Amino acid sequence: MTSKAEKLLEQMKRSKSNWKRIDLDKIYDGFGFIITHGSNHDKVKHPDFPELRTTVPRHSSIAKVYVEIAIKLIDRLLELKEGDKNESKSS
Repeated sequence: MTSKAEKLLEQMKRSKSNWKRIDLDKIYDGFGFIITHGSNHDKVKHPDFPELRTTVPRHSSIAKVYVEIAIKLIDRLLELKEGDKNESKSS
């Protein structure tokens, strides 16, 4: 994860309105997610945690729900990564 992605995540948490698709691409990419093209929506998933997945529309303007989903997915990713660190330390 990059510091730019972390800053973008904090901004999205403060305000979920008026974001563009390019912003979602930046945040997902910054946290290591992979975006693949589907028919009407693109698929987003994390290579290390395949259970973390969603879809995003190709529209330039994004509904708030897609920002909320991104925040939840990334928060869950950070929890899972923290859990992996704690397991490594106790082993």
